[in-house]
Amino acid sequence: MSNVALKQDLTSEQQSIVASEFEKRKKSPLILILLWFFLSTFAAHRFYIGPTGRAVAMLLLGWLTLFIWNLIDIFFAWQGMHEKNERIEKEIIEEVKVHSK
Repeated sequence: MSNVALKQDLTSEQQSIVASEFEKRKKSPLILILLWFFLSTFAAHRFYIGPTGRAVAMLLLGWLTLFIWNLIDIFFAWQGMHEKNERIEKEIIEEVKVHSK
C-alpha cells in the first residue's frame, strides 16, 4: 500500500505529526549531492543513504573501475534516497498508528 493511501486514514493531527517527524528523519537531496561531488571516491554518499555493504564495496573496489563506478553511482544513489525516504515515511506512519490506539 502506498504512503498516500496510508496517510488518508490518519487524522489531521496525526498527519502533522508524520510530516514533522519525516522532516527530521528524511535524507536530504542536497547533502547527497554534496557528498557525492566532494567525497564520491570515499563512497560517502552511499554511507549516507545506505546500504553500507555497497558503500564498503565501492570504497574498496572503486579504484578497479578507475572511479567510474563512483561517478555514475549518483543516479542509483538518487533513486535509493527516494526509496529510503519512502520507507522512513511508512515507518513513521505505522508508529503513529500504533501509538494512537
